[in-house]
Amino acid sequence: MKKGPVVADTRVGKGMNRFIVNGGRRLSGTVTVAGNKNEALPIVAAALLSTGSVTLRNMPDIGDVRAMVAIAGELGAKSRWIDAHTVVLDAAALTSSILPVELSSTIRASVLFASSLLVRTGCAVILQPGGDAIGRRRLDTHFLVLTALGATLKVERNADKETTFVLDAPRGLFGADIYLDEASVTATENAVIAAAGAQGTTTISNAASEPHVQGLCRFLEKAGVRFEGIGSNVLAIHGIGTSTAPVEYTIGPDYIEAGSFIGLAAATRSALTIKEVDIRDMRMILLQLRRLGIDVDADADKRMIFVPENQRLCIARDIGGAIPRIEDSPWPGFPTDLMSILLVVATQSSGTCLVHEKMFESRLFFVDKLLSMGAQVVLCDPHRAVIVGPAPLYGAAISSPDIRAGMALLIAALAAEGTSTIDNISQIDRGYERIDERLQALGASIERTGDRRKSSPE
Repeated sequence: MKKGPVVADTRVGKGMNRFIVNGGRRLSGTVTVAGNKNEALPIVAAALLSTGSVTLRNMPDIGDVRAMVAIAGELGAKSRWIDAHTVVLDAAALTSSILPVELSSTIRASVLFASSLLVRTGCAVILQPGGDAIGRRRLDTHFLVLTALGATLKVERNADKETTFVLDAPRGLFGADIYLDEASVTATENAVIAAAGAQGTTTISNAASEPHVQGLCRFLEKAGVRFEGIGSNVLAIHGIGTSTAPVEYTIGPDYIEAGSFIGLAAATRSALTIKEVDIRDMRMILLQLRRLGIDVDADADKRMIFVPENQRLCIARDIGGAIPRIEDSPWPGFPTDLMSILLVVATQSSGTCLVHEKMFESRLFFVDKLLSMGAQVVLCDPHRAVIVGPAPLYGAAISSPDIRAGMALLIAALAAEGTSTIDNISQIDRGYERIDERLQALGASIERTGDRRKSSPE
């Protein structure tokens, strides 16, 4: 029997934050990409290396950024927002070496304060940081780096089995030759911040080289740190200790958000113009999306991507007719943060493909929500899924499990027939700035219930 449209229950409890989405509409217009969340977060932590004022521009106005600035405030840094996207930080007088439990438990990037606190105060006390529930995210590499630079580590567990990590470096940090046991982005960023504040030269091999890691290095260059090998997996960092010079820096565009909007345009068969995009960061993303039949017009000089409407999405088979496998990998490979969006687009493309999420064992666990909307997906194991398309999608009551899956489900709801409700939208707000307002400007029927402030920590 043909499945008809589902009208989801839109009753809202008091104070509940959710999106109500009426799908099946064509969108059109222009959207400007926000600043790179994954660049802004480590730079807020690195700003604590400086005793001079640090002005950061093009900051995305999202929950995670506000949380990082709030944590810096709890540690003694003063902050002043000039506007929604510009903040001035003054960390001349830090008053604490202990990360605030309530705030740091909401965001994984809070672990990045460990390096700047060790440089400035000689001590850092952190709990297991929060973040997306996309699988185990070990901290071992972070501590390998910090102990290699001279810190000592003590692990404490209380009666409730909560773990506290106590790092001490009373004599400061010293340059070292470090080989990371995994090309972890966040561990590389912690290593870069610590090495910038260490005495002497540090070499980091098997370093992550994503655009946001490069952005962190360029920020620290403005503070006086000298680098060799930015953009490669071997970094040489000549530490300067605490910086005193004022620094002004502009956060680069978010290539993950740009890829998300391309996926949105394709899944809804809409024509969208995406502005303020660094095309150099998009090469692998565009290459893999092209395998699903998405063609775009990219203008590097104008920093713009245009996605035409009514594209015939068709999954291209590999040479010889084999079913294609699309997989993520460290930069310059396809980013893991776009795997959820790519999977949703694949459900609307003609053909079959295998998605292989190699980096996180729980990222694909949102597939059950797509199945409730009518998608044809077989989850083979925690890392692999087979998608058969195109499958008509229908409105459903769903919940956002993490930032990227939340955006993927929002795209699915906009492409679906009927009404969807999406709960736990604070997860989406953590990574996408005022997404409902920006989508409304493109013609989407999306309504927010509840209080926006509950989705954005101040």
